[in-house]
Amino acid sequence: MLRVAEQYAGSDTGRQRRANEDSLLVRSPLFVVADGMGGAQAGEVASSVAVAEFRPGLSDAANPEQALEVLAQDANARIHELSHANAEHAGMGTTLTAIYVGEQDIAIAHVGDSRAYCFRGGELIKLTDDHSLVDELMRQGRLTPEEAVEHPQRSVITRALGIEGRVEVDTRSFRGITGDVYLLCSDGLTTMISEAQIAEVLRANPRLQTAGEALIAAANDAGGRDNITVILVRIEEVVLGGGALAEEQTQTDLPPVTAPASGPATAEEPVLLQPPASAPRRPRMPAPAPAPVSGRGSGRLSARRAGLLVGTLVVVGLIAAGAYLALQSVYFIGTNNRGLVTMYEGVPFKLPGGLTLYSSRYVSGVSASTIATQRRETLLDHTLRSENNAGSLIRSLELDQLE
Repeated sequence: MLRVAEQYAGSDTGRQRRANEDSLLVRSPLFVVADGMGGAQAGEVASSVAVAEFRPGLSDAANPEQALEVLAQDANARIHELSHANAEHAGMGTTLTAIYVGEQDIAIAHVGDSRAYCFRGGELIKLTDDHSLVDELMRQGRLTPEEAVEHPQRSVITRALGIEGRVEVDTRSFRGITGDVYLLCSDGLTTMISEAQIAEVLRANPRLQTAGEALIAAANDAGGRDNITVILVRIEEVVLGGGALAEEQTQTDLPPVTAPASGPATAEEPVLLQPPASAPRRPRMPAPAPAPVSGRGSGRLSARRAGLLVGTLVVVGLIAAGAYLALQSVYFIGTNNRGLVTMYEGVPFKLPGGLTLYSSRYVSGVSASTIATQRRETLLDHTLRSENNAGSLIRSLELDQLE
């Protein structure tokens, strides 16, 4: 059985764009990247609407390819409808690349030129074909990869969500194994740095947050001509049964996610079960002899103590379980470390040692700096909300319908 062991998500406006038209969804085991297009912020709307359709998750996890295609078609219909209802949004569209981590396979849905890769054994495997003019010409043998890099129409895509009433969605499944790292990205990454450079960055940075930030920095260093969005997902296999099942039960069900932090994460200091060799040792005193007790009374006392201990542990466990469930049922809206409006699950507190009581559940494509001051203060006041309420507010914000 596969599960997500580590993940990273980041999006950057780049060096030459004023707004970020990319949107992403990080909601394990579902991950989505969308790159919008269209004037007057229509691209931002298109990509946000596409991602919003995937937010509830798959309705049929037994057939994830089909479920992903259904969501993509729903997103296409919604964007197409909005583009005809508002003159400012006419002609808007978006790419879409989504992966779902199933029990054994990684299901993929794809439209446009955002990409999915698998990094396995130090090698980068491309999992999607670009729906772009230059790629079509290359597949026909009319253009070489070297010529495609400098082609004046390299940004022209031949397929996108929202342009027509129905769209052809590419789907496939890829067998996953422990250690695989899956990369989803917009073309702001792949038009700036080569696949060889991407693989080199992933080889040099085993930690996904470091790798993701290095990929975005490399694209910006190369010119940053477009918005850059990167999602990285590492998977591992878990064998249900025996010792492996016990091992799985000791770990959290929630994979680590990128969340606002004041600095880089650091490993916890190990607990010293014995003092260091250099530490002075106290002289050992002989243990006092136990007082004689009646065998029958001792047995009753031990049983009573054991019962109290078990009862205490049960109560503590119930309290901890209740607290955990409570944290999973509340949400708040804030900004991530790139200033994008983000929906978080949990409560907005950080414990000593940098332990946070929240995790990122959805990153919008809206920068907080673009929101009017009064509206921003009301929206980002960390009020605890239901999932539906928080999601509705962000969707209204993305569609510029927030009152």
